Amino acid sequence: MARRLTTFSKFIITLLVVGGVFFGGRYLLNNGYLGDIGKSSGNNTKDNTKNSGSSSSDGDVIRIGVVTWGGYAGGQYFNEGFAASEQSRFYKEYGIKVEFRVLDDFDASLNAWKSGDIDLHWYTIDAFPTIANGLKDFDPVVLWQADWSRGGDAIVVRRGINSVAELKGKSVALAEMTPSHSFLLYLLNAGGMTGKDIAVKPYASAIDAADAFKSQQVDAAVVWSPDDEACVRAVNGSKVLQNTRTASNIIADIFFAKREYVEKNRDKLQKLYEGWMKGAAEINSDPAAKRKAIGILSEGLGIPEGDAEVSINNVRLVTHGDNQNFFGLNSGFQGITGEGLYRRMTTEYQSLGYADNNVPSWRQIAYPQLVQATNLSGPNNAAEGQKEFTQVSDTEGREKESIATKQVSISFRSGEFNLDENAKYIIDKEFVDIAKAFANSRIRIEGNTDNVGSRQSNISLSKKRAQAVADYLVREHGMSPNRFIIVGNGPDKPVDSNDTDSGRSKNRRTDFELVKD
Repeated sequence: MARRLTTFSKFIITLLVVGGVFFGGRYLLNNGYLGDIGKSSGNNTKDNTKNSGSSSSDGDVIRIGVVTWGGYAGGQYFNEGFAASEQSRFYKEYGIKVEFRVLDDFDASLNAWKSGDIDLHWYTIDAFPTIANGLKDFDPVVLWQADWSRGGDAIVVRRGINSVAELKGKSVALAEMTPSHSFLLYLLNAGGMTGKDIAVKPYASAIDAADAFKSQQVDAAVVWSPDDEACVRAVNGSKVLQNTRTASNIIADIFFAKREYVEKNRDKLQKLYEGWMKGAAEINSDPAAKRKAIGILSEGLGIPEGDAEVSINNVRLVTHGDNQNFFGLNSGFQGITGEGLYRRMTTEYQSLGYADNNVPSWRQIAYPQLVQATNLSGPNNAAEGQKEFTQVSDTEGREKESIATKQVSISFRSGEFNLDENAKYIIDKEFVDIAKAFANSRIRIEGNTDNVGSRQSNISLSKKRAQAVADYLVREHGMSPNRFIIVGNGPDKPVDSNDTDSGRSKNRRTDFELVKD
C-alpha cells in the first residue's frame, strides 16, 4: 500500500528537480549545445564564430568581416589566428586587438557592417560600383587592397566552346554584380563582345552557378576554385576557358570602412595595415611562414589544409609596394590601378543597368592616407614585377590557340606602317586596358590588308604594321617585347568582300588575340 508524501518530502524533491534543471542547463550552455542551437535558429548567416573566436566585448577590438577566401591570409597570419588575442603580433608589436569574423552570407555581413557589429568589410573594387551608391549614407572609404585573384575565379564551358566568340548567344550562369560578373565582362570585351551578347542566367552565388553547370542547365558558368575542377570532372568534354591566373589584374579584394570610424581610429588602422602588409610579405617570401598561414587558414575557415593551401595559391597577396601602385602613389607605374578598375567597371555596369548614374567618384571613396603613412622597404615589400616571357618563333606563335580575338580598325596611309596620333588613341582606348588586365597572357597581333596590290607586298606590309603596334605598346606602356607574337596575314584573312570600299576598309584591320602560353 502506497504512502502519502509528507510536506517536507515534497519540498526536498522540488529542490532536487529545480537544482537538476539549473545545473543541467548550465552544463549544456557551457559545452556549447544550447548555444549552438540559439546561433543556428537566430541567424541564417554562415558565421564561423566557433573557428574565429567568440565576439569580443572589448570596444578596442577591430572587427573585420571576411569570407571563405585565401586572400586575407596576410592579416590572419599576423594575428596568429582569427580571434582577438594578446598572443597576436598585432597586439605584441602594435598594442591593438583584431578579430576576423567569417560571414559568407554577403547581405547579412553587409548589414552587420552597417549596424556597427563589424568595423571593416571586404569587397572587390571591380564590383564596388554596384554597391557604392547604396552605402552613401555610411560614407564608405577604401583603405587598402588585400589581394589579386590568381586562379580563384574561372569560366568553365561545355564541349564545343573553344573561344570567347563561341559564347555568343550561349547561356552563362553567374552571380550578378559580383567579381564573377566583372571577370566575364572583361573577357567578353577582350573578344569584342559585351554582356548583351550572351544569355545571363543569374544565381545567388558562384557555388550555385557551378551546380547549374554540373547539372547541364547552362552552356557555361563563372565559378570559384576548386569548383572549376569539380565542374570539369562532372561534365564530359567540358574545360576551363579562362581563369584569373592569366586574367591577372581584374579582381582585386579591398577593405572599406565608414569614414567616421576611420577618422576616429586612424592610428590603429595604420598599424593594422602595416602589420597586415608585413604578414603578406612573409608568406610570399618564406615557405615556413606560408605553411603556418595554411594551418591558421584551415582552422579559422574550418576547411582541410589542402583546400587552404589551394586557396592561398590562387591569389597574389599584395604588398605595400602593390598598394602604392593600387592608389596611384607611384608616378612610374603603368599597370592597372584601383581607380582604373573602378572607373572602367562603373561604366560597364551602368551600361548594363546594374549601377545607377550616381555612383560616387574614386576621389570620394579612396582613402590612401594609411598607405602614405606607412614606411616598409626592402625587396619583400616591393611591388610585383611583370611576368617574364620567353621569345617564341613565328611558327610556334602562329600555332598557339587563341582564347579571345578583338578586331580593331587602325588606319594607315597607303603603303605606310607608321602609327599616327589617331591610331595611338584607338589602341589606347580599345586594347591597352585589356592587355594590362590580362597581364599574364601572351598577345598575338595580326596585321591584315585588302587585296589591292601583290599578295607578297601586302603580307610584308601587314607584318610591319603589326610590329609597329607592338613597338608602341612596349615603348609607351612598358610591356615586354617577348610577350608579343607578330603575324602578317596580308589579304589572306578577309572578314568582308574586297569588291566594295566598305568591305576593303573592314579588311584593313589589326586583330588582337589573347593566346594560351
